[in-house]
Amino acid sequence: MRKLILFIVIGLAVGALFGQLMLSTPGYFLIRVGDTSIQTSFWLGLIVLFVLFWVLYALVRILSSLRRPVGRLKRWNNRTRNRQAMHRTVQGLVALAEGHWKKAEKSLVRSADDSSAPLINYLSAALAAHYQGRYDQSETLLKKAHGSTEGADTAVSLIQAQLMLDREQHEQAVATLTRIEKQLPEHPQVLKLLKQAYLSVGDWDGLRRLMPRLERHNLVSDEERRTLERSAYLASIRNASGDYRRLDEVRQLWAEMPDSLRNDPELVLIYVESLYKAGEENQAERLLRQTLKEHWDAALVLRYGLLNVDVERQQMYAEKWAEERPQDPDLMLTLGRLALRNQQWEKAREYFEASYRSRPDRMACAELARLYTSLGEREKAQKYYRQSVDMLHETLPELPQPSHS
Repeated sequence: MRKLILFIVIGLAVGALFGQLMLSTPGYFLIRVGDTSIQTSFWLGLIVLFVLFWVLYALVRILSSLRRPVGRLKRWNNRTRNRQAMHRTVQGLVALAEGHWKKAEKSLVRSADDSSAPLINYLSAALAAHYQGRYDQSETLLKKAHGSTEGADTAVSLIQAQLMLDREQHEQAVATLTRIEKQLPEHPQVLKLLKQAYLSVGDWDGLRRLMPRLERHNLVSDEERRTLERSAYLASIRNASGDYRRLDEVRQLWAEMPDSLRNDPELVLIYVESLYKAGEENQAERLLRQTLKEHWDAALVLRYGLLNVDVERQQMYAEKWAEERPQDPDLMLTLGRLALRNQQWEKAREYFEASYRSRPDRMACAELARLYTSLGEREKAQKYYRQSVDMLHETLPELPQPSHS
């Protein structure tokens, strides 16, 4: 009750003050348009202006509220379409994972335009088309993926290269990956795909250059690295060793080779042959001798016996090896050949027979047969010739033969 009385008192006071203000401040509003004029007191005109302002304000609010339902409807429609696109995208990805390629492609392409991530839709749809064997459609979808999202060049190119490798379009894959590598030389996926591409086309030089980066990014195991390095250097050296004029290239490869490969018998033999063809037999002899000191191998021993450098010195080294390996048939065969080079016929015979006793094989038989023939001992020569032929027969396939009855 007190508050009501207080409000009444304040209202009367404000009214009296306002009335006094109206009396003390005379004036008028005059509005004239052409020959027509409207005149009113200042305070009445002020009240009219105030009322017009609120009327206009109310009209603006009403018009604004009429526009909101259209915007709300539009936003609702966009959200609905986005939810539907997300649902179809998930369905397409599930179908892709399950191997339903046609269904996956249809769902992913249909929802791409309304998807918040159309790049995923088009890339996945390109995979689905590829797995159906529809390679042209796959390329078309990859182009759409490229145009759908800014900055998607790398992702699209990597998928494209992967599909090329799967289609065995190895040269095109190498070209695509090489282009990406120039921009992203340390990208792990690029390096992995390049390794696969180089292996597919037999680009061993490229693989050798790639190995340090593969190792740096832990993209190969130690075992795989050793296997790849061996294959790469083996192929590169074998290719270069076919021409004696490329000896400098072979030497460069040998110098770059990891230490663990320099005792590999096959690599050593190829390098020795390159040196031999280029007239570097002394270096070949030293390499074989040093390698045999650390890594004994039958093929290297036999090759040592076919060199003709300083035969007396070669025989001296071989006889020292024989003190540790007196029953080694390959070493005995090599010693026999070195003895022949030194024209030590009896010694050669003893070594060949020692080799034959340790391991009767065609090579020892052939050397004995040839030596006995040269010595004029025909019966012994015939004996070893027959044994050599019999051993050869054992390696031949069973086939019908004519009868001599």
